[in-house]
Amino acid sequence: MRKERVGFAVCGSFCTHQRVLRALEAFTERYETVIPIVSEISAFTDTRFGTSEKLLERLEDLTGHDVLYDIPSVEPIGPKGLLDVLVIAPATGNTIAKLAAGITDSVVTMAAKAHLRNERPVVIAVSSNDGLSAGARNIAELLVRKNYYFVPFGQDNAIQKPASLVADFDQMLDTVDAALRGQQLQPILLR
Repeated sequence: MRKERVGFAVCGSFCTHQRVLRALEAFTERYETVIPIVSEISAFTDTRFGTSEKLLERLEDLTGHDVLYDIPSVEPIGPKGLLDVLVIAPATGNTIAKLAAGITDSVVTMAAKAHLRNERPVVIAVSSNDGLSAGARNIAELLVRKNYYFVPFGQDNAIQKPASLVADFDQMLDTVDAALRGQQLQPILLR
């Protein structure tokens, strides 16, 4: 088991939660410490994809840690140096926009801000219906910033949703390994 401490933040792209949870299983097999974090919307919203209660239970069962779901619980990540890497999966267009603009009014953006103060990597696994339209500039902004790394991504349904982007969640572990070495996994864009 690897000793690096992983923060694993889940945002509200509910249709990708099952794929993200499968990826999280692989993280818990490789890393000794995985701390689950959820956005407010994920912590308290039931959808056709499942209940928030089941999501929180699953995160706690997989990681063996309580889920962090409010700003006071994630703020110490920075001052106490609690993580070596922070993964945001799925990272919604809303969260990416806030990160690009420096807005820290949510659990996940506060976790990122706190973590970045230690100049450690943040790994983004994008899932956004407007990634190639309104959200494109925000993704581009983070692509050129220090300490941000992207899980390779591409269009998930180019015909019916031509602006939609989604990460290849199967490449998350490799992306994190590269980010911990200060490298971006390549290629970023999938065919």
